[in-house]
Amino acid sequence: MRTTAKLIALGSLAAATLLWWSGRHTSAPGAAAAGRLAALWSTDLLLLQVLLMARIPWIERAFGQDRLGRWHRWTGGTSLLLLAAHVVLATAAAHDKLLAYRGIWPAVAGFAALVLVTATSVRWVRRRLRYETWHLLHLYAYAGIALAVPHELWLGSDFTTGPAKTFWWTMYAAAAGSTVVFRLGLPIWRTLRHRLRVDRVVDEAPGLVSVYLRGRRLDRLPARAGQYFVWRFLDGGDALLGKPFSLSGPPSADRLRITVKTVGEGTARVAALRPGTRVLIEGPYGRMTKDTYSGGPITMFACGIGVTPLLALLWDLPYGHGKATLVYRTRHPRDVIFLAELEWLARDRGVRLVPLVGPRAAAGSWLPTGYGDYDDLAALRSLAPDLPEHDVYVCGPDPWTEAVLRAARRLGVPPPKLHRERFAW
Repeated sequence: MRTTAKLIALGSLAAATLLWWSGRHTSAPGAAAAGRLAALWSTDLLLLQVLLMARIPWIERAFGQDRLGRWHRWTGGTSLLLLAAHVVLATAAAHDKLLAYRGIWPAVAGFAALVLVTATSVRWVRRRLRYETWHLLHLYAYAGIALAVPHELWLGSDFTTGPAKTFWWTMYAAAAGSTVVFRLGLPIWRTLRHRLRVDRVVDEAPGLVSVYLRGRRLDRLPARAGQYFVWRFLDGGDALLGKPFSLSGPPSADRLRITVKTVGEGTARVAALRPGTRVLIEGPYGRMTKDTYSGGPITMFACGIGVTPLLALLWDLPYGHGKATLVYRTRHPRDVIFLAELEWLARDRGVRLVPLVGPRAAAGSWLPTGYGDYDDLAALRSLAPDLPEHDVYVCGPDPWTEAVLRAARRLGVPPPKLHRERFAW
């Protein structure tokens, strides 16, 4: 599937190049011709990026959020660099009349919007933004694409004549249609069909609450243990800003449960939700489900609130008695949640629970301070000498998760048996 995706992307770029060449634009001055080709490549990658953002279910199931996220970031950054090259080359070729071109000012505004989106997607910038703020800014990508259309129609014959017209408008139709259907239409339809409301809110631990939701025909909602939704609670304020939370238990015919760490204003509002509050849903997303399980033993690594999707999976996966291990790291014993459920799983399904309590021993390690005699690799060998034969599931903060995955790879766990997923791009 990865090879197929790369061939599709390279094929679309090759088609854009051939259509540009057949349109005889190479007779233009060198800077103008190169600028036009850079613009076409940029547009092609930008539309592919929109398709990656469109949450098309079969694409997400095939590749997973992590891989799609990497492609999304690569296509976005490369597209912006090509667009900047187009701006520089076009200015060099026609600097004396550039501002007189039809559609130039909407195109400038669109370029500025895309620069904003790319700048706020840089990891160190994004970590300083609330998720809701980043998500709202990210929507400016659509505005950037829309603002460029008049410029392309008035000045780009590639978009108005011959086979190139068919190619480009097919690409635009696929990107726009997928966005409307899967990012707008499907969430609205599922929200209206299942009519989710808050049933009750339960304190699980200091700063952690579970929200129980009820609805109609939830057995027909294609949600699975290990997946997450983007939730919008209609309680006023920033109600329409979505928040991604995993299911913390297996879905049932009339109930769902999520568990939230109240670390900021947006999540703190979740703890104050009242019974009966209506909920808009977008999802389910994620492929860290039963479908990824290859059979045999399982080892799970959870840090903090990351235990929630793994707990749901422990209920759902068909592992044998005594064939599952949960390594659960928290800073303090009081931070352990769902202890009664974990004890039941240990007693009735033979799950081995390995608590790791305390702050991290060092940057780049997944171990707490009390395990200073071990390095990351030795700790994994001690936990499961046969770990390469296990399915390994990891969920927690990115640096901690990367430390676990790095040690697991060094121990020889093959990539198909390593399972993790990020909530957002």
